[in-house]
Order: sequence, then C-alpha cells, then structure tokens
Amino acid sequence: MAEIVAVFRAPQPHIRKVALDRPWLWLGAGWRDLVAAPLLSLAFGAATAIAGWLAIALLLWLDLPYLVLPLSAGFFFVGPFLAVGLYEISCRLEGGLPVDTEGVLLAWRRNPDQISLMGLVLLLLHLAWMRAAQLLFALFAWQTVPSWDRFLDLAWHSTRSLPFLAIGVIVGAALAGMAFAIGAFSMPYLLDRRGANLFEAIATSVAAVRLNLRPMLLWAGLIVLLVVLAMIPGLLGLVVVLPVVAHATWHAYRDIVRFPTTDAGSPGQA
Repeated sequence: MAEIVAVFRAPQPHIRKVALDRPWLWLGAGWRDLVAAPLLSLAFGAATAIAGWLAIALLLWLDLPYLVLPLSAGFFFVGPFLAVGLYEISCRLEGGLPVDTEGVLLAWRRNPDQISLMGLVLLLLHLAWMRAAQLLFALFAWQTVPSWDRFLDLAWHSTRSLPFLAIGVIVGAALAGMAFAIGAFSMPYLLDRRGANLFEAIATSVAAVRLNLRPMLLWAGLIVLLVVLAMIPGLLGLVVVLPVVAHATWHAYRDIVRFPTTDAGSPGQA
C-alpha cells in the first residue's frame, strides 16, 4: 500500500511514495491512452519527428554536423513542453470528456504564462547543453570543424574521441538529470492546476523525484531507452514513443502527486 510521505501546505499536493515497479504500469496506461485516441496522439509524435528532421537538415546545411547529436538529445530537455497536448488527451480520457482537436491544441491556455515560462526554462537548459557541446568539441576534439563525411569517423576513432565522448556524456547527463528533476511533473502540474505557478510546479516535481528516487530512476532509464530506440530508424519511432511516454507521464503524475479532490486517475491503485 502506497504511503503519503510528504505534505505541502494546503491546498498543495500530497506526494506519495510508490513501488519500484510503477513505471511499468504507467507505460501500460500510456499505451491504452494511445489506443483510445490514436489519431491525435500519433499526430503529435509525427510532428515531433518532422521537426527533428528539419532541424537536422538545417544543421547539415549549415555544415554543423557535430551539433546533430546534442540537438537530438533535446527531446529529454524540451519533451515535456512538446507533450502538453498529449497530457490534455490523457486528462480528458481520465475524466470521460470528449477528446477534440481544438481543446487539445489550446490546452496551454489554461495556464499560459506559467506553462510558457516552464518551456523557457527547459529550452534554456537545452541551449546550455548545445553550448557545452560546442565548447567540448573545441577543447577535446579539433581546431576546425570536420565535414560531415569525416565527422563520425573522427568522433569514434580519433585518439581524442574517448575523453571527448566521456566528458560529453557526463556533462549531458548532469544537465539532463537537472531537467528531469524539475520537469518530470511540472508541465502536468501546471496544466492540472489552473492557478499554479512555475516555482510551485518545480518544487512539486523535485519533491516527487526525490521521494521516489528508485522508481523515478527506472522511469528515466526507460524513457532514455525508448527514445534512443525510437531515434535509430531515423526518428520514425518517435511517432509512437512520444505519445506513449507523454501519456504515461500524466499517469505517473496522477499516481504520485495527489490532491484531496483528485485522488482518482492513476493506472491501478496501490
């Protein structure tokens, strides 16, 4: 049985401590939401994949191949903002409300200023990662940027590639971990609570992650694994993975962050 382990001042949420295996239940609930609203859900995934293709094409056209991988990691930073409409789909399915295109696309209007600010925070973290990648490239790799046909060979087989990749992974993981802690539940919280503000949402998200460290580490690992697998076939996997993960995130939020009047909605009660 899940236990309430932290309580904010009323009417703030109760943060519940959940079992280690809960992420699997969240994924199952996310898949069911995808099946229940396939057209809109897959449309969000397809739009994300197309935006990724356009961004990569722009970097290649600008002869900046070394930024392709850091840009691809942007999903982990700005994914919660891109998924606002998908959270709304899950919210409507949960409440038995009709899932219509206009309502889903305009869901951000429920708390526009704070949702936009949270998106800006996540975008700044992504830009910090992009800038760090540029600095690491200059420090550990080459004085001049190699062309695309030589970049991958140099990045993986050069004598300088090991420290370059190792430091890159450490810096990226640190920034991604920060983004995950503050962004895991911030967007669902701001969408769910019309009068909530950015700081309240971030505090709730950090508390939820801290108090459920083991299941949230598993959840983060599953997200990384699914997204990496989705990117292998040229980002096509994001068409399905993005909506499933976003819907699952909504159920994770409902499972962990509880309010006195909204205790229903988690994928199976503990």
